[in-house]
Amino acid sequence: MNTNETPPSLLGLTTYLMSRTGKVARGRLAARLTERGLRLWHMAVLAALADFGPHVQRELAARLSIDRSDVVKIVDDLAVAGLVERARDATDRRRVTVTVTPEGRTLLDRLRAEALTIQDDLLAPLTVAERTQLAALLRRVHDHVQDDAGARRPGR
Repeated sequence: MNTNETPPSLLGLTTYLMSRTGKVARGRLAARLTERGLRLWHMAVLAALADFGPHVQRELAARLSIDRSDVVKIVDDLAVAGLVERARDATDRRRVTVTVTPEGRTLLDRLRAEALTIQDDLLAPLTVAERTQLAALLRRVHDHVQDDAGARRPGR
């Protein structure tokens, strides 16, 4: 008896397959980040700052759906490592703007390369065309879920 065999009724659920595959992918990326003393949220913050430019901490928390107190800790970690810089707003001292440093951009480039290596390993059974199709389909689902979440978010 194979105790690792997945029940066929679960294999028929795309949501189950997405969840299990996502868990494996997240675990592999998290393990690689842990080797560098980082977590997924560190990478997410660096990516948001690199892609969208400087952010006030509160807006960064909202963009990434991270609790404000958690984003403070993440930004603290990144600042201590020299990967981001913080500056108080001259007109409103409560506002702290966070900017990625050149070192942070360099590290993010390395992290992206490592993430792509993990992605290539996970998607090894697929052809290039299938990978492209999968990415397009997942992007459509992601956009749908994001639009749905935004419509339900208070204050929007």
